Amino acid sequence: MEAIVAERGQITLPKAVRDALGLTKGSKLKVELEGGRIVLRKDVGTAISKLRGRFRLAEGFKSTDEAMRALRGRAPGDPYPPPEDSE
Repeated sequence: MEAIVAERGQITLPKAVRDALGLTKGSKLKVELEGGRIVLRKDVGTAISKLRGRFRLAEGFKSTDEAMRALRGRAPGDPYPPPEDSE
């Protein structure tokens, strides 16, 4: 795929790229230089901030960590539980 730099330094991203990333008018992209390459990254910070506060913990959980441990088990960095008696 190609994009041509216009007179004012603008480029048009190919439709396949816009569709794949869900980019619409007004979407923000992060522009980074890596060596001799330009890297564009979709800015997900605004999408995440829009969701903040819209979800509640399931009943019986006091924290997100507690809910995640119930789903996934021991988290990295958690102390190991004491061994169970195997009598």
